[in-house]
Amino acid sequence: MTISYPLSLPTSVGMESIVLSGSHAIKTTMSDITYKQQVLNYTAQRWGAVVKVPQCDRSRAADWAAFLFSLKGQSGTFLMGDPVGAQPRGSAATTPGTPVVNGAGQLGNTLAITGLPASVAGYLLPGDYIQLGAASTATLHMVLTSVTTDASGNATLDIWPDMRASPADASTVVLTDTVGVWRLTRPISEFSLRGIGIYGIEFEAMQAIT
Repeated sequence: MTISYPLSLPTSVGMESIVLSGSHAIKTTMSDITYKQQVLNYTAQRWGAVVKVPQCDRSRAADWAAFLFSLKGQSGTFLMGDPVGAQPRGSAATTPGTPVVNGAGQLGNTLAITGLPASVAGYLLPGDYIQLGAASTATLHMVLTSVTTDASGNATLDIWPDMRASPADASTVVLTDTVGVWRLTRPISEFSLRGIGIYGIEFEAMQAIT
């Protein structure tokens, strides 16, 4: 069977831990005499992650090992999100409406959406996630400020990272089980043996940007 990317994460055993990070393309210089700093912001942003799988026996670890080797180093991609942040903290968790992009040509760190319940405070809360696109085009974004909808069910989101491509007008905005596309940071797939029949798996990944 042909392997098709992006892959889904194995389900035989969940993660023990995940460290999510955000990288910003910023260059700083500082004077040795005055300590005055200059900051150059190149605007590029991306997710990073360090994933650790619990030590487990071969029957459960084998799926993760096969997953990593199927990625063929940095060639393949996979889908992943924040496993603890799969549901919004705001009222969108129970009454999401039908959120869609409100207007074509949007880029950067604000996104206008519509199709929401009218006049709701705290529809989404800081730290909630949205997903734009699906499968190989999926992008994961964090909501940075509390979202209040207007009387027509519209709202504007402050998000991170910036949108690199404009989502289509009226395209779906995913609020639950959100994921983005990732790839390994190194061209290496590996696992360790930590005792008789016990496997250890840990890997680093970064947002896949093309």
